[in-house]
Formats: sequence, structure tokens, C-alpha cells
Amino acid sequence: MKRLTQTLAFCLLTVFTAVAQKNYVSEVWVSDLGNGKYKNPVLYADYSDPDACRVGDDFYMTSSSFNCLPGLQILHSKDLVNWTIIGAAVPNALPPIETPERPEHGNRVWAPAIRHHNGEFYIFWGDPDQGAFMVKAKDPKGPWSEPVLVKPGKGIIDTCPFWDEDGKVYMVHAYAGSRAGLKSVITICELNAEATKAIAPSRIIFDGHEAHQTCEGPKMYKRNDYYYIFHPAGGVPTGWQVVLRSKNIYGPYEWKTVLAQGNSPVNGPHQGAWVDTPTGEDWFLHFQDVGAYGRIMHLQPMKWVNDWPVIGIDKDGDGCGEPVLTYKKPNVGKTYPICTPQESDEFDGYTLSPQWQWHANINEKWAYYAGDKSYVRLYSYPVLNDYKNLWDVANLLLQKTPSDNFTATMKLTFTPNPKNKGERTGLVVMGRDYAGIILENTDKGLVLSQVECKKADKGKPEQANASVDLSQNTVYLKVRFSYDGKKIKGSEGGHDLIVMCNFSYSLDGKKYQPLGNPFQAREGQWIGTKVGMFCTRPAIVTNDGGWADVDWFRITKK
Repeated sequence: MKRLTQTLAFCLLTVFTAVAQKNYVSEVWVSDLGNGKYKNPVLYADYSDPDACRVGDDFYMTSSSFNCLPGLQILHSKDLVNWTIIGAAVPNALPPIETPERPEHGNRVWAPAIRHHNGEFYIFWGDPDQGAFMVKAKDPKGPWSEPVLVKPGKGIIDTCPFWDEDGKVYMVHAYAGSRAGLKSVITICELNAEATKAIAPSRIIFDGHEAHQTCEGPKMYKRNDYYYIFHPAGGVPTGWQVVLRSKNIYGPYEWKTVLAQGNSPVNGPHQGAWVDTPTGEDWFLHFQDVGAYGRIMHLQPMKWVNDWPVIGIDKDGDGCGEPVLTYKKPNVGKTYPICTPQESDEFDGYTLSPQWQWHANINEKWAYYAGDKSYVRLYSYPVLNDYKNLWDVANLLLQKTPSDNFTATMKLTFTPNPKNKGERTGLVVMGRDYAGIILENTDKGLVLSQVECKKADKGKPEQANASVDLSQNTVYLKVRFSYDGKKIKGSEGGHDLIVMCNFSYSLDGKKYQPLGNPFQAREGQWIGTKVGMFCTRPAIVTNDGGWADVDWFRITKK
């Protein structure tokens, strides 16, 4: 379909792009087994701290996006198993916008909640350095309102709104110990009718220090005159799911552990969303932290026993379930086509495809989406004056890793400015450690190198493991991600996966040559490792630079 005449391309690509985005099916991970059952995780990707709501026959989900923009990606599903990305609630920038062009790793958008009230969607989140924010929209695809600071305060995180039957509005939240100096408590405050401002101080309504250390991530609901607060405890890789209940919103609350790992291989099953189906079934979405691949999303059956939820399968009847690996799909009254979040990109559009995120507030000068030419052009952008490695770079265009075993391949053509030695572009696997296969304009001409940087987050220098001189500026770059069942024993709980990456390149797109050393992927700051591209130039004063045209980026099995 690429390189058709422009007139035909405009007609056909518009149609096929729309279909592809609506019904994209991954080659590397599909949860729907096609026989009425599904396998966990439903999303083998870093949708950390997921929250969801149902409106009619539609389910909408969002998750933590931290420093990555567009932020608060919105996913849509008809059956809780098949999901597609439909947009983002914070498309361009998080306040304050006047920050330096440097990633704020692990900051900004923590553990959001998405709700629907009186015809409008609301998303609340906690910025650990500023306080509780809110955006709203009539259509989950957007446009969304500008972020409103509902409750300023250092360490306010994991916010969730709640509209009571008497018209009052509340917000439940937690505290980040790293900023607030207090953690392991759940609090509630009252908001104004517009849900734009806290009108009373927060009141601590549950202390988890004795039984549920690191309780956080609260979500509030009401059922049968009980107020329920679902929250995780016990730490990200090793914890469990707790539910509090009371007939008074301020308590006192009684608690029950309703989901734990048990004898399953799913560590730390917690933090997520209770949703029901139009047919009256109950389900729970949560994450599992696996290290380099981040926090992947699972779906558990749920039922109510004596006004307490039981999540997963309760084999011993004690009221606390454990996760399922396969199960019958939710009964939503209909059967829907298989689809998965978008991955591969032919760059046939005129805006950023929804799977991609930059590493900071977006600068409109970073890229040109040339859909008629079927490429994205990344302009070389100067690094910071105190640049140490790619950890400092904001204009990294990355996406989540989509499976445990897969290959990412891209075709690019590099056109550096001859005056600017040191311009670079390429394929990168980004985390606290990173590696890539990178093309650089040097005094000797174009050089392709496989590089790695251990402890990039600590400012350590990048090194080249192997290099080759190139006589052409179009090259195909590939990285193979592999997981063979081994885990990092020294990680918390011993749950982090050992993920290996092998790099190769081709000059014709057919025959690939390995380059450099195997690289063990490592997660970023509160996010999984990401894969994608960049284009930079040194921190020099100049009125223009070169660019890299990325023709396509594809996620495949091999």
C-alpha cells in the first residue's frame, strides 16, 4: 500500500488506516482465545495502575502515564478482553509547561481514576509534587478540558472521585511517603458540586500500618448502602487487594483481603477497577509487576458473598480469591471481534498514532507527520547543555513493549546536516539501563553502532559495543526481545523477568547482520522498558539541523 500515487493513497489509506486502527490484531499477544475463553494477562503491556468504568455497553480504561505524553491514554473495549487505544486525556502538556525539556522520570501522572457522571467523563490523578488534578470530557475520545488543580498538596496521590446519592461529591486519596512523610493511610475530602475544588480538609479514615502496610490506590464505590473502598497493600510486586466497607462515608471501616497470589504464579495481584457488565456480572482489572516489561493488566472474575467481594477463584472458601490464568470471557450479551492495542505503524497518518508517547511535554518542532509521503520525519533536536546520556533526552518517541517475546523493526533514512557532526538517530530500548542501534554523523561519515548505557539514571556514560561504517543513509534496524522463563532472584520477591535484547541491521531489508552484545532490558522509573526512536544533535547553537525519516515501525513475532 506504500508508495502509491498520492491521489490513490489519500483515498485508500484513509479507509485502511481507519479499519486498521479499529480492528488492529497483534501478532505477538492476543488474550482472546477465540473459543469463548481468554488468557491473562489481557494486556501484556505496561498499563500501570489501571482504572475503568462502564457506560452502557462500552468500557473505558486509563492508567498511570507519569512523564510520558500524550498522557492518560484512553482504551476502549466492548467485552473487557479486547481493547483498542482511542485517544489520550492529556494530549500535549502537563502543567507547569515551562519546565526544561528534560524528562521528569516517574513524576506527574500517578494512578488515575476514570468515572462517568451526568453525561461527562472525569479523570482524576495525583501529581506527587503538586496535588490532585482533574480533566473532563463529554466524549472519551476528546477533547478533554485543561487540567484543574482540585487539591494542592505535596504527596497527594491515587485520587478517585465519588458522587453520593445526596448530591455531595468526595475524593478519596492516599499519600506518597517520599513527598508527604506519611504513607499507609487512606483519606477522604469533600469537593464542591463541580468537582473542581476541595472544600474541606482531608480526613484519614483508614490506617494500614499494622495490617496493610503501603495501602494506597483507593477506588470508591457504593452498593447496598455500603461505601466500599478497594485498595492495594503490601507493595507493588508482592502485595494483595483489600476492600474496606462502612455505612458512613467517614467510617469506621472494616476490612477484608479479597485477592492474593495464593498458589498462582501471578505475584502482587492488586490495584485496579471493579466493573460490571450489562448482564450483571462483576469483574476486576488489576496489574502484575514483572519488572522490565512493567505492570501488565489482568482480568479476574468477581462475585459478592455477604456484601463482600470475592475476586478470582476462592478454592478454600475463605473469602479471598487467587488469580486465574484462563477463564470464560465476560458475558456482555454479544460477541465482538478480536482486537488489541495498536503497535506497528506505517506512518500513513497526519498526527501521532495513539500507541506512541514522547518522554516529556511535547515540543511541536520535534516531528512532521507526513502521511502523504508515508513517513514520520524526526528533526534533530539539541540535547541539554549538561547532557550525559539518553536518560536526559525528552524527544524520545517510544511505545510500550507488547508481549514477552517479539521483534521490533524499523526502516529509516538519515539526512544529517553536514555542518553538525554528532547528530544521531536510531532504535532504542529505554529504561534505567538502555541500549540501541544508532546511526551517527561523524568526522569519518555515517557510523552505525550498537550502544548500551548501564545505570543511565545515575548519569553513567554510554558506550559502543560494536560499530560499522556505512556508505548509505537508509538502514533497517531490528531488536529481538526474548524471555525464557528465568527471573531475577535479587529483585523484590524474585518476580522480575530476565528479558534479553539482541540487535541487528540490514542494508536491503532482507538480510540482517547481528551487531554488538546481548542486552538485558531494565525498567524505567515506575514504568516498563519502552522501545522506539529518536533524533538528536549536540548542544550547539545553530539555526537548523538534519532529520531522520522513519518509513515504518513493525512489531512481529520474528
